[in-house]
Amino acid sequence: MSLNIVMMATGEFALPGFKALIASEHHICALITQPDRVNPRKKVHAHPLKEYAIEQGIPVLQPESINAPDAIKKLQSLRPDVVMVGAYGQILSAEVINVPTKGTYNLHASLLPRHRGAAPIQYAIWKGDKKTGVTIFKIEPKLDAGPMIVKRETEILPDETSGLLHDRLAIVGAEAVIEAVHLIDTDQAVPLLQDDSLVTKSPKISKAQGEINWELSPYEIDCHIRAMQPWPNPFSFLHRKDNKPERILILKVTPSEVVCTDTTSLPGYIINPQKDLLLVQTGEGPLSIELIQKAGKKIMTAQQYLRGHSLTKEDYFGSQS
Repeated sequence: MSLNIVMMATGEFALPGFKALIASEHHICALITQPDRVNPRKKVHAHPLKEYAIEQGIPVLQPESINAPDAIKKLQSLRPDVVMVGAYGQILSAEVINVPTKGTYNLHASLLPRHRGAAPIQYAIWKGDKKTGVTIFKIEPKLDAGPMIVKRETEILPDETSGLLHDRLAIVGAEAVIEAVHLIDTDQAVPLLQDDSLVTKSPKISKAQGEINWELSPYEIDCHIRAMQPWPNPFSFLHRKDNKPERILILKVTPSEVVCTDTTSLPGYIINPQKDLLLVQTGEGPLSIELIQKAGKKIMTAQQYLRGHSLTKEDYFGSQS
């Protein structure tokens, strides 16, 4: 049996799942996605989902609000059995949710009920989770709270950033989408209620949250730095004598294996300045900075940076003021 499916998605996370649905035996009625956005240079942002839909001959709808009466009427006219949502970017009203005959489902990038919200991938790394995955659940009015029908689990790799994990989970998500659609089509989906006592939240990340807190442990700082890439990017201000504070991106760190005899340094301060090693004190011992990037410059190793910058024990990383 073939289902009529509407894909409702905007972010690239949903692209592998969208491609998998198009390649399946099911009929993709349309892609509903956010309107085109223009950047400050007045250029339209690339939209891989829309581009692929047009290439495949799939109708594309871009309502300003999916909850507007005209948008709901258009969705109803498509007569979908299933609406599959993935990184769409709008909250759905009950009227929208109830349009498809077999339900509206969401592809979410965490193992629900952990990390409900807009930034589950970042929070999984930031909070030091050892594993994550994707969940497909039936949408209800309460955010990310509906009954689950498919879960796929994977380990978080030690050096994985949010960007790398995003791309890997997108592939896992495509497999989950196909499994979910098969279960729905064959009436084998068994909804599992989420345990509200296990809920954690992952609200949208702000630019300011990229700032590094050096009072944390080396492990916590490493998790934060990986979580904040590729956006908003982890940063700190380097304070050097007779220089203005300089905003620097710190893109890779490792707990230091060097035995440090300097136990007096405060968090953020440079420890035992050397030509080939950039050690910084944290709340629980030294941390080695591996990759950094100055504003407008290329990414460089700590060794490359130290060749052109002499640091002292009085220099430190911290807030701008």
